[in-house]
Amino acid sequence: MFAKNAIGVQRCRQTKEANSMQDNPLWSRRGFLGMGVGVLGAAGLAACGDTSESPTRVQPEVPQELIDAAAAMKGSAMGMLSQKLYSTAANDALDSSIKKFADTTGTKIENSLVQADAGDVVAKIDAEVKGGVARDLAFMTDSRFVAQFHALGDLEDVTDIVQALTAKYGEPCAEAKNFCVFDGKWFAIPYHFIGIGSFLRKDWMQDKGITPKDIYSWEELRDLCLEISDPGKRRFGWGMTVNRSGDGNGMIEALINAYGGSIASNDGRKVTFDSPETVQAATFLGDIYTNPKYKPMLPPGVASWTDTSNNENWLAGVLGYTRNQFSVYADSRTKKNPVHANTHVFSDCIGPATDNPLLLGQSQGFVVFKGAKNPALAKLLAQYLVSAPALLGVAKEAPGLVMPAWEKVWDADPFFTSGDPAFPMLRKITQLSLPLNTKNGLAFPQKASAGQQAVGSAYVLTDMMQQVVQGTAPAQAVKAAHAKMVQIFNQQGLPQ
Repeated sequence: MFAKNAIGVQRCRQTKEANSMQDNPLWSRRGFLGMGVGVLGAAGLAACGDTSESPTRVQPEVPQELIDAAAAMKGSAMGMLSQKLYSTAANDALDSSIKKFADTTGTKIENSLVQADAGDVVAKIDAEVKGGVARDLAFMTDSRFVAQFHALGDLEDVTDIVQALTAKYGEPCAEAKNFCVFDGKWFAIPYHFIGIGSFLRKDWMQDKGITPKDIYSWEELRDLCLEISDPGKRRFGWGMTVNRSGDGNGMIEALINAYGGSIASNDGRKVTFDSPETVQAATFLGDIYTNPKYKPMLPPGVASWTDTSNNENWLAGVLGYTRNQFSVYADSRTKKNPVHANTHVFSDCIGPATDNPLLLGQSQGFVVFKGAKNPALAKLLAQYLVSAPALLGVAKEAPGLVMPAWEKVWDADPFFTSGDPAFPMLRKITQLSLPLNTKNGLAFPQKASAGQQAVGSAYVLTDMMQQVVQGTAPAQAVKAAHAKMVQIFNQQGLPQ
């Protein structure tokens, strides 16, 4: 479950890059956001012009202490990777903040988008780090990528920056302390919290006399989705796929965890996937896609959905339920889609092993790569971007998807605390007392593991469920997935 591709807007592209990444489809050029772009760069920017999709924004001020710290770096340059947000306007707002920092400090900052759901993103960035051509700074989803980059030896220790930010902004979000810290040291700087939630059409429920609740079991949700479905009215209750996608991965793992199964042991080192609990979960989920009883609640083409399909179908008003980052909620609100007013938000579902949802949320974390040419400037930029003035513009374009990662930033602007009815729920998730425990001894979040994150990147869970849907017995599919996970853990330096 990640921020998805921006839809329907072709970004203005500048001249070809002069480094080794110029022909890499993973990267999307954003251009030099600052001074000294040169003749070609200036021409490219001029060609973009002002459009209704890129409105003039009030650019947030840069704190004087950061300006002073950057004085010795005037005229220097750095490169940054931004994990692509579903909202194009949010990507533009981030550009605006970066441009303000570059202009104010007299530096050059090149910002490029990275599509996190390109399956080989870790391998590509690792090759660039090892080849000495990586960008200085990037932000990546902590629970998906940081442990992998750390295991590869690609990250600089940023404990000093996190300690300085803690002194200024209070505690960072709870889950970041698990996914960004290794051997007591921070290797990622919490940037912004990513809202994750479950969404139901409350108007469809009202039509059936159903009162919304804050917590459902997976079985209750399945039955509710069937009840509110009406294919004749283009109402399809179950808006999730088990095809290869970040959302498919997230949904499958959440369901398995709620049933008491997990990819690995709590220390993140041993594969424990093949268990009766996992088989029970896979059996339940497989039945949704194969039992004729549930066919009326499945949208056409759901078996081949990609990572943006549930977003698009939710916003089109044909789904009764989906589970996603808050990108769909943000998009429906900012574009005044009538779906927004009819959305019931709840955190997640419970299963036989849980009394409360295991939803932790995620956060984006800034990482500084080994061999960075300008690490000092990269760290200053990170400190600026986590602040309320710089974050606010992005958050307003992606409400619920981009929220503060730091305690005092939440209270720095009324928008964060009361800008939407869903925000208080999201803040509570950032402050959870962790770990969250299951009845059979699992504790979430489990210790950050390069093996677990690599399993996610390889889409082992969605591939397993595809086998079940195609007729493989759940127990057999689980056993095969377990064997694949063992191989991946071994490759990640975690011998089984």
